[in-house]
Amino acid sequence: MSANNFAQFMVVGPTCFFLGVLFSQLPYDYNVLWNVPEDRAPYFNILEDHIKFLYASPPLISRVLNIAIGTGLLGFLIKLFKPNQANMLFDGASLVLYMAGITVYLTNIVKGFRVVTAGIYGDPSKAAMEGAVLEDDGGDYITREDTLRVFAASNTILALVLVGVLVLQAGQWYAKRAEEKELADFAKKAEEKKGAGKKKQ
Repeated sequence: MSANNFAQFMVVGPTCFFLGVLFSQLPYDYNVLWNVPEDRAPYFNILEDHIKFLYASPPLISRVLNIAIGTGLLGFLIKLFKPNQANMLFDGASLVLYMAGITVYLTNIVKGFRVVTAGIYGDPSKAAMEGAVLEDDGGDYITREDTLRVFAASNTILALVLVGVLVLQAGQWYAKRAEEKELADFAKKAEEKKGAGKKKQ
């Protein structure tokens, strides 16, 4: 296995891992985002309890997530160490999406964990200590339901971003295989022409 193939595995592996984690959140997020508004109330409670449970997880869980994030970044650094045209196109765009996913994770999801666990939805004094964000209109802090919906929507956005990373990596793999096949065909034709020339002589 070449270094480039191993680096691609380092990118695709953590991306698939995080998609699996987000897929496990889908039963909670789906009902909060897309269920009939009148039926959402019990699902807000379920999602809130789930977030508090996850936030209280042992430190090992967050360390594994951080290692997975770092592995993906290391894979991109290896692939872009000696870039060619394909690397700059596919890996550059993939890295932009990957960093966008990390930004969503840090700004919305991690902060959502802290806000929900602390229960500071409508308390300005607690929100100021935790760094909660003011809404644009009126200066009110976002409500409990809005906070939980933003958290669920952030998971969905992150999943779409990671799918984009996988699509670009698959596109790079396909383009590389097509190029290798084209070069092999070209070399084969060159050998055939060379053999035909020797026969004529």
